[in-house]
Amino acid sequence: MKKIFIVEDEDIIRRGLVCTIDWLRLGCSVVGDAPDGLAALPRIEALQPDVVLTDIRMPRLDGLALARRLKECAHAPAIIFLTSYADFSYAQAALRLQAADYLLKPVDEAELQHVLEKIPVLPPRQPDEDDTGESTRAFKDWAALRERLQQAESPYVRAVLAAIQTRYREKLSLEQIASEQGVSQSYLSRKLKDATGQTFGSLLARYRLQQSIDLLAAGTWRVYEIAEQTGFGDYKNFCQVFKKYLHTSPRAFLRQAAGGIRLEGDRHETL
Repeated sequence: MKKIFIVEDEDIIRRGLVCTIDWLRLGCSVVGDAPDGLAALPRIEALQPDVVLTDIRMPRLDGLALARRLKECAHAPAIIFLTSYADFSYAQAALRLQAADYLLKPVDEAELQHVLEKIPVLPPRQPDEDDTGESTRAFKDWAALRERLQQAESPYVRAVLAAIQTRYREKLSLEQIASEQGVSQSYLSRKLKDATGQTFGSLLARYRLQQSIDLLAAGTWRVYEIAEQTGFGDYKNFCQVFKKYLHTSPRAFLRQAAGGIRLEGDRHETL
């Protein structure tokens, strides 16, 4: 089954694409969606879809710029462009980027099916010898993980989820949560690992990184301010964790993802 990721800035259209198309009949499943290319980049990197269905005209990072960045990925997905503009220049740009196809909105499901049938499923990426397991491609989408945790049978696991989401800015530890729940740390650690396959530290770091990526994309705060706001505490620790999970620095991520976003004033000097 092909994995699809949808990028569309208009909420109604994006939800329509996700919910009204019979993806199962098309042999596909939607693994995620985003309102623009900047928000989509880290999630596509984490989820490794086979196909990215993206609008062309979007704020912050448009579909063409997104496609250029995705072409550099080791696990580059096929790109299908969507647009309301029947402009040949867009089709030319799409062809230069070796897009799978170029479709006009509203999307015709039969036409979409025809395009999807031509796209092969990408083979799973084999881990590199220097991968530590905590790599960029192991960076899970929090929304999917949250849904899984919310359905967990163990109330203790759900308590950990709630604590991470509401108290991630604090100095939070599994020992502290276990004490509040009246269970041992080892018991809670085991339950959490059984439910998620991850440690508490990994879950907390991933959630904090999701929040930090949103703040970086906003272009409003300095990196050290984001480190403080997301619970990393200081700039050095934030950069170390960012590098461990995303294999890049916050500054490099912002520069690459934004495609040259200019920050106001002298903020870029402090990144």
